[in-house]
Amino acid sequence: VTTMAQYRNAAQLYQKNSVQTASPAKIILMLYDGAIKFCHMAQVAIDEKNIEKANLNIQKAQKIIVQLRVSLDTKYPVSQEFDKVYDYIYRRLVEANMKKDNEILEEALKHIKTMRETWIEVMKKTHSM
Repeated sequence: VTTMAQYRNAAQLYQKNSVQTASPAKIILMLYDGAIKFCHMAQVAIDEKNIEKANLNIQKAQKIIVQLRVSLDTKYPVSQEFDKVYDYIYRRLVEANMKKDNEILEEALKHIKTMRETWIEVMKKTHSM
């Protein structure tokens, strides 16, 4: 008989292995996916008036945005534009968290999704998918 804990452990091991074997481009995509997921979880928490859960998930999204910023390759001029967008998203996440405001969070989420779509186009053009 397989328990839920065994399924969870197997899923965690799979996830860990997929991260360890992913290309740098794929890892960036996974970071975007994580930020989107945490923003969605925070939105639900705000709707449920669960301030602690909202705070935790917005902070996770903020940490991902910081990671995306520090991973920028400054030898490419477009990195300056990406940095400006990440800075804006980060500031909006902070404000959404302070106010527990889903409208602000939705705006940040929209920008994250746009950045993700842009990244997918970059991956397609560079055959990193």
